[in-house]
Amino acid sequence: MVASGSNVFGQDKPDAPTPKTTDASQQPAASGQTPTASTDRNVLQDDNPKRILGIIPNFQTTNDTPVVQEPMSVREKYVLAWHQTVDFSAHLGNLFQAALQQASNGQPHYGQGWGPYAQRFGAAEADQVTSAFFIFGFLPHVLHQDPRYFRRAKGPIWNRIRYAATRTVISRTDAGNPTFNTPQVLGQLLQQGISTSYYPAQDRSASGVFQNWGVNLAYNSAYNVLKEFYPDFLRIVFHRRPHAEPAN
Repeated sequence: MVASGSNVFGQDKPDAPTPKTTDASQQPAASGQTPTASTDRNVLQDDNPKRILGIIPNFQTTNDTPVVQEPMSVREKYVLAWHQTVDFSAHLGNLFQAALQQASNGQPHYGQGWGPYAQRFGAAEADQVTSAFFIFGFLPHVLHQDPRYFRRAKGPIWNRIRYAATRTVISRTDAGNPTFNTPQVLGQLLQQGISTSYYPAQDRSASGVFQNWGVNLAYNSAYNVLKEFYPDFLRIVFHRRPHAEPAN
């Protein structure tokens, strides 16, 4: 997904070292190429780390600036789903999740020991694959929606919290218009339905599916709030300077 803009700056250079005789009409064309390269959303840097705490994939977050509001291609959506699935932070997060679940005896039908721990980890990995596929790839593709989280980054704290929490049910179309976040809401439900094929038989129930679905949606709202403020936390604690936004 990362594209290089180095070739752009190498174009339209004069062949001979005669800068004083260069036609002035060429100046706007040459200078006009610089914004094009600087506004490539694939090479821009912002304040959003690609991993939160090193164990939570965060490839879908970007600052809400005009530069990045161009629609994602179909390929970019599936690449995003791929990164959310295979990045090492996803596996570390699933290991940690399985450890917490084992320590609290969550879903006790798994039991205790290394074997049940491996089963819990395997289930978390399967959840990661199916949810990423539906939420970031397939459903955004067929519904023409943008799966990214557009971080507001500025404004009153309460407004930012409310904005972040509601992005679970409010998304954007590829055209940039607000719409119901079907990929998130339906994708979570589909993932929960599929998970009944590999969870313990005692945990395969319709009530369990809808209960876990609601928990996951609430978790996603809290996760959005974390994504909204995590760069601010890093800036305060580690005295990082925010990246300058490119001129429109």
